[in-house]
Amino acid sequence: MAEYDLVVVGLGAGGRTAAEFAAGLGLRVAAVERARPGGSSLWTGSVPSKAIVASANVAHTMRTAHRLGITAVKPVIDLATVWRRTRAVQAEIAAADGPRRSTEMGVTVLFGSARLATATSVVVTAPDGSEQVLDTKFVLLCTGSRPALPRIEGLDPERCLTSDNLFVQDAPPPSLAIIGGGPLGTEMAQALHRLGVTITLFERLPMLLAGEEPALVERLTDALVAEGVRIHCSADIRAIDHHPDGTATVQAITGDVGERVTIEVGGVLVAAGRTPNVHGLGLDEAGVSYTDAGILVDDRGRTDQRTVYAAGDVTADPAIARRLATAAAFNAVQAVRDMFFPGRSNVDRTMPWCTFTDPELARVGLTVAEAEELHGTDADAWQLELPRLDRARTDGCTDGSIVIVTAKSRIVGAHVLAPGAGEIIHELALAVREGLRVDELAGLVHTYPTYASGVGQLAVDAAFEKAQRLKWMIKKR
Repeated sequence: MAEYDLVVVGLGAGGRTAAEFAAGLGLRVAAVERARPGGSSLWTGSVPSKAIVASANVAHTMRTAHRLGITAVKPVIDLATVWRRTRAVQAEIAAADGPRRSTEMGVTVLFGSARLATATSVVVTAPDGSEQVLDTKFVLLCTGSRPALPRIEGLDPERCLTSDNLFVQDAPPPSLAIIGGGPLGTEMAQALHRLGVTITLFERLPMLLAGEEPALVERLTDALVAEGVRIHCSADIRAIDHHPDGTATVQAITGDVGERVTIEVGGVLVAAGRTPNVHGLGLDEAGVSYTDAGILVDDRGRTDQRTVYAAGDVTADPAIARRLATAAAFNAVQAVRDMFFPGRSNVDRTMPWCTFTDPELARVGLTVAEAEELHGTDADAWQLELPRLDRARTDGCTDGSIVIVTAKSRIVGAHVLAPGAGEIIHELALAVREGLRVDELAGLVHTYPTYASGVGQLAVDAAFEKAQRLKWMIKKR
């Protein structure tokens, strides 16, 4: 029986970060991984999808170069080559951030499946069937999630694409029905269309990207439709018929009027959310509570067993419902601090995120409607359209907006639809966390010309308006 201070189950974004952080503190740490270190972010999520997006954006730029005075050309797209490049990027990152790095930092890395025997012991079953018991002071569960499959008549899990198998294909089929208009579905709809795949996107809710600022989502949706992506919201997929040649027939009722839609496609990509990996972990045996939504944790990541913590996709924490790698890593490190340092760590729920369409859509904090519901007439919104930015004009990218949401003059939310929105949002996330006023951002000089300067320009507008209200105080000779 091996004795450790901490056993981490799962070497994804959260588990690896927590294990290396704990080892850096001089703690005895073991990490157990049943598949590939790196987790969904590296193998089935952010890394491969952004590699595809990068290729797609190049193809789009070639087609639309005339906007900038360059002769547009039709790109010659070899999807198999694009997919091979994506796997090469994954392999490069895996080599740099793989288990050897964790081992060099002092983590004992074990391969196999893990289950809790008690709240302080973990049984590891190696690929050859042998078992060993790890005795530990604390356990951190970071087992992630897997694609959720909706109940649709005829949907065959073995014959549809998900994020788990899309990126290991030699190439995507020539046409796809995408089920789910969340971040992955929307990103892939635009990217694959730009790479020459005919796309029909179905979303069961009235709009794509539920939870984002509706006005900006509407503009992004219009942009995708203008490019040629077929989008059906309020869609009820009635049946899917998989054919022997790999193609499929999709039947749906869509829109407010209940239009019947039947399409023939080369394949079906299901992007309808994620399901936490809670089974097989011995949670019942260890007395750890969980639901279909994930392991139940408090705001410190602790389960109802004080020695067992969980972080990332496997939890039922609504603050990470979007299944973000950054949230998993942040919460996992926070859990380690809570385990081994005195006192309670400060809980920070300020979590920015971004959907990497073109333009990107980034968010932190409350939407306008959420602020109005919570704060009533104390809520306000400030908005700047991209055409007011010189950089947007020089780049020919003027379709977008920056929105800052306030309550009692303090910033409580921000939304950016613009190129590089994922970079711009961090300044606004800091403003939300610190409860700054909009006019306080005017004191920060922004580099010109940039899209981020729009934040400063909005702040100057707010300061100017405040100055107008206070102009009666100006000293007169």
